[in-house]
Amino acid sequence: MFLTVPMLLTWARIAAIPLIAGVFHLPFDDPTRNVVATAMFIVFALTDWLDGWLARRLNQGRFRRVVLTGMGSSFHALYPLTLQLISRGFTAFMVETSELVHYKHRLLDSRTLIVAVSQSGQSAEMVRMVRLIQTSRQRSPVIAVTNTPGSPLARHSTAAVLTDAGKEFSVSCKTYVSSLMALNWLGDVLCEGDLRRSLQRLKHAGPAAAAYLVHWKDYVQQLAEVLKSTRNLFLVGRGSSLATVGAGALIIKESAHFHAEGMSSAAFRHGPVEMLGSETFVLIFAGDAKTRNLNQRLLDDIRQKRGRTELVSKKTSFPCCHLTEHGPCILQILEMLPVQMITLALALQAGREPGRFTLASKVTTTE
Repeated sequence: MFLTVPMLLTWARIAAIPLIAGVFHLPFDDPTRNVVATAMFIVFALTDWLDGWLARRLNQGRFRRVVLTGMGSSFHALYPLTLQLISRGFTAFMVETSELVHYKHRLLDSRTLIVAVSQSGQSAEMVRMVRLIQTSRQRSPVIAVTNTPGSPLARHSTAAVLTDAGKEFSVSCKTYVSSLMALNWLGDVLCEGDLRRSLQRLKHAGPAAAAYLVHWKDYVQQLAEVLKSTRNLFLVGRGSSLATVGAGALIIKESAHFHAEGMSSAAFRHGPVEMLGSETFVLIFAGDAKTRNLNQRLLDDIRQKRGRTELVSKKTSFPCCHLTEHGPCILQILEMLPVQMITLALALQAGREPGRFTLASKVTTTE
């Protein structure tokens, strides 16, 4: 494709030719012009190396596998990218960083590409992984996705994608959705997608989220009423929505101090369905078109069993669960909005400040 990273770097070097020549016409003395021109030449020479490295190793199958790793919501955010890579023929799988460094460290070799996501870039597990790779004979190349430029992960990675979401003092919110956007873009880089189209799609995320949040106070009140007698909360889905149900259940526990469980819609049928009753609420995410009918069937089956449930989709009649259609990459972001409304509703019921840490902290520094 014309806009793959190697091609962009090649075109950048071509565009640099007149820029380097133009340095000699600047109003500087000869030594200064020589230094500037030499520095520019070195920079663009380095892009030649990066170009070749990406083209040969990312796009021509030189890696044996891609390991995607993180902790907490950062780990769950990796699921859509994992599906994308597998669909394009990559051998890709997710491993929690804690398991990677203690039980699966043999994966860390020069033919394994690591995609590591961490908001802080300095959690205990990430720091251990960085040190492990640095002392290894065959270092794994690492692509870091982080919100913290000076973190150990960012400084010691082969390449870093900075989300630049701003400081976040509470549970993962903007850093989670910004990681989803960065990983969507990274997926198109690794799979040689059209980066221009990718960025055009992602432009719709902000306006779509803003349109939903116009009525956030009404949504919180509605959910507070619906969840009044709930003791067991399940978030279920399939495909890319597994990122939402995993991260969503974690955020609800952190933010509202309320137990919630995230799992696949299929897994819910294998046991947890027995918990249906007046104290159980199941939030189903319609998700990708491929399995949307299966999620709809689960909704119907739960209602036939007189269970309490709602569907997050574009067709639902429940206002806070209604999401507009903007394509799969935007859906992953919008799906988190009803979850965030749930955290506010549950915190309101309990009379507590949502998202306030009492026993933990934003960055986990102890294994």
